[in-house]
Amino acid sequence: MKYGKFASVYDGLMEDIPYEKWVEWVASHLQAGSVLDLACGTGTLSQLFSEVGFQVTASDLSEEMLTMASQRFQEAGLQIPTLQMSMDNLEGLSGFDAVAIAIDSLNYLETEEQVQQTFSEVYEALNQGGHFFFDVHSTFKVDSVYMDSPFVLDGEDVAYIWHTEAGDHPHSVIHDITFFVRQNRHFERFEETHEQRTYPVAVYKKWLEEAGFRIESVTADWTGEEPGAESQRIFFHAVK
Repeated sequence: MKYGKFASVYDGLMEDIPYEKWVEWVASHLQAGSVLDLACGTGTLSQLFSEVGFQVTASDLSEEMLTMASQRFQEAGLQIPTLQMSMDNLEGLSGFDAVAIAIDSLNYLETEEQVQQTFSEVYEALNQGGHFFFDVHSTFKVDSVYMDSPFVLDGEDVAYIWHTEAGDHPHSVIHDITFFVRQNRHFERFEETHEQRTYPVAVYKKWLEEAGFRIESVTADWTGEEPGAESQRIFFHAVK
């Protein structure tokens, strides 16, 4: 998927994401070391990891996202290498103390096999005792919350109309979003279609264990508590 225009509005859409809590979560288990930030987007989380002392490598499949991330790092005076690669193909990467896949990026993988392959690739990229952190949408969010569309944002510089429909697979969703982005005195309109797919917690745990991981915790919605029936974001911490 290309992210040319979407990359340009991505940061504005993610303003409410508590990236600092993500960093605190990782830092509570790993005080120093090397971190691979997979599906790094425009690099917000990578920058925060670097600023608290981690040695960071930022990776994304999108060239447009990586261009914006590199610009962010340069402006902040940070030396963070970037790699263009898919999270389910990390050939040649190894020696990391932690791998992070943040903000439901894993849910963009289209098949079960891709998720399982990603877990295997992450396992190989980690040092023994290394940590794997990721979050995903819950099945409740995909099956119920997202089905309450349309969602509308009427911002000063960016507006959108966001429609959703169930995808072809269980616990999958298709997002059709029409954006209106201010360009001086007028607004430019463009459209994006994104597909996401998630799985029950028990399935993620099974695949992690099959890849060789020991599961340390499964929590929900930044609470540190176990997921409930209506939890929306699920956090996994596993160790090699």
